[in-house]
Amino acid sequence: MDPEIFYVLVGSVVVAAIARWRGWPAPLLVTVVALAVSFIPAVPNLRIDGHVLLNLVLPPLLYSASLDVSFVSFRRSMPQIRRLGIGLVVVTTAVVGLIAWLIMPSLTLPGALLLGAIVAPPDAVSAAAIGRRLGLPRRVMTVLSGESLINDATSLTLYRVFAAILAGATISLGGGVWQFVVAVVVGVAIGVVAGLGMHQLRMRISDPVVIGTFGLLAPFGVYAITEHLGGSGVLGVVAMGLVVGYNAPRTSYATRMQEAPIWLSADFLLEAFVFAYIGLQLPPVIAELGATQVAGVLWLAAAVLVAVLVVRPLFVYPASAWGAFWSKLRLRQFERTLESGQLEQRMQAVEEKRARRGWSSRRRPSEEQLRERFRESQLNWRDNAVISWAGMRGVVTLATALAAADLAGLDTDAAHAIVVVAFVVTVGTLLLQGLTLPLLINGLGVADVSDEEDEDRRQLAQVRARTREAGKVFLDAKRKAWEAEHGHEALAGFDRFAQRFTRVERDTEKGQREEDRMPRPSRDELVGLSKGWLQVRRDVLIAERDAGELNEEVMRELITAMDAEELALDTRLASPTAER
Repeated sequence: MDPEIFYVLVGSVVVAAIARWRGWPAPLLVTVVALAVSFIPAVPNLRIDGHVLLNLVLPPLLYSASLDVSFVSFRRSMPQIRRLGIGLVVVTTAVVGLIAWLIMPSLTLPGALLLGAIVAPPDAVSAAAIGRRLGLPRRVMTVLSGESLINDATSLTLYRVFAAILAGATISLGGGVWQFVVAVVVGVAIGVVAGLGMHQLRMRISDPVVIGTFGLLAPFGVYAITEHLGGSGVLGVVAMGLVVGYNAPRTSYATRMQEAPIWLSADFLLEAFVFAYIGLQLPPVIAELGATQVAGVLWLAAAVLVAVLVVRPLFVYPASAWGAFWSKLRLRQFERTLESGQLEQRMQAVEEKRARRGWSSRRRPSEEQLRERFRESQLNWRDNAVISWAGMRGVVTLATALAAADLAGLDTDAAHAIVVVAFVVTVGTLLLQGLTLPLLINGLGVADVSDEEDEDRRQLAQVRARTREAGKVFLDAKRKAWEAEHGHEALAGFDRFAQRFTRVERDTEKGQREEDRMPRPSRDELVGLSKGWLQVRRDVLIAERDAGELNEEVMRELITAMDAEELALDTRLASPTAER
């Protein structure tokens, strides 16, 4: 490792740590400090190949982000995520490309569209950091996070198309669409297969260190393999992360508790370095321009910056209105199908087909749950205002701009212009939108999540009642088995130790000394009793989540608490002073 890279890593981590300590948005502070440091003459020019930066930074960041995304919420918000992650990227690419071509014809139209693809995808790191700190509603955070997971795939596919055209290839509109479809299908397919394989590995290997190591390597491998096979490495990593994250509650608690701090530390390090690198690169790339180019390129950069700021809200509001209209049409169609009885016939046919094939039966969704599948999650105008202004650019824009310098068919002046524009847009959006986004959120009152908290409390109360009931059923079964084996008089010994590990209270007429003389569960039986009691409660949570009765974020909160209980149990049993 070059000493300069190490110094940047250490410096960025220190600044980001200060930001976290003070409660400030770390990406913004790191970028500002790096930008100020870059003007010091003694600071060397740090340059990293764009392809290397993209391949080293993007996979782990995407994988970590997708692990934390609620798959259920992601699926429910998919129409909005798809419009922003695909439609907005395409529109931004076209608008920016046209503006850039009109201002600087020397770029050529393919080169201008290449620039549009580079600056099109927002990076949700900054927006997510601000949103979490200020308490944005879950519906807004899901859309922002989901958009950031798929817009990179759209941008990179467009980038490859226009890079191929610059190199002399002939690609029609249909060919470009087909290339995008192939990238999506191959990427998602490989990601899902890899995610299922990773889940099976996590279920069968009990060593959390080994699983954590595989988890660190997996996103790089899936990204490289998917790109080699012509798919979208971004979608491959995201699909794998969604599958692994959705099934994480089924793995051992040690695996979950081990991987959480690993990914938090990796995200912290990579994000700090990337935003420091963004700030350090702006003065050097401007210095590389010729004296006659500076004014024209800066004018182009300012125009593109304004374009990306304006296009987003002009797209978000009409797209949201269209989504609401389309959702109402689909809901009306569903109601007609329901009234005609066709829905019941279709569901009955599906159940019969599953029975003939020997598949396990699933809980039939209620009519209200089916309606939810057609009812798009509604965002009000305040939510859309926040989404419209949360368009900060980041690592993908930076890395693809640097990689464009090596493209065939792009002359040196055009490559320098693209790099400068990309850096100006990245830093400009980080500072303009990042510094004002908290003011917008607070001014509009979007952070009011009282309704969301009320719904969470309702779900918590319901699911806790169900888990307690499931725990009682489990304990009653164990108690009856113990009574059948040792007799009714031995129940006092069972109840005493069951109460110790599971906090289940039972009345007993036996005194302490008499209980001590009774048969009591062995150490292994006690461990099995307590772990089984925790597992049946986890199973209830997972079943409620799968049935759509429990929000995934609420489920994760409860499972984290159960993981802490199991860790405390194992720690106590491993202690030399533990009672035997």
